[in-house]
Amino acid sequence: MVCLIYEALIVLALVLVGGLLAVGLPAGEAGVDGSSRLALQLWIAALLTAYFAGCWFRFGQTLAMKTWRLLVTTADRAPLPPGRALLRLVLASCTLPLSVLWPLVDRERLFLHDRLAGTRVWRILS
Repeated sequence: MVCLIYEALIVLALVLVGGLLAVGLPAGEAGVDGSSRLALQLWIAALLTAYFAGCWFRFGQTLAMKTWRLLVTTADRAPLPPGRALLRLVLASCTLPLSVLWPLVDRERLFLHDRLAGTRVWRILS
């Protein structure tokens, strides 16, 4: 759970920096119109997808997971293929409020998105 708080700080930084890069500092403009807002939302979604799914696929862990010595794999401890990493991200995004409480009732203490995606988070001991 502490890893989720650290991950939220990284997400906040990515959204702020990504939004600043996308919008820039327009002189004299007070807001973003509807089409620009959609483009910005798609840009932020792509940025977060690249961060999470990319880290899980390439390294098996995000920055926060590395700090807390956690590794995500398939249920049989194989590295996540790109499709499974993306599926885990989509399921985590769709089930977030319930997924955080799910380990309280799950017999293996898995998050709901890990249960549905067939993934597991392991503690690295060394």
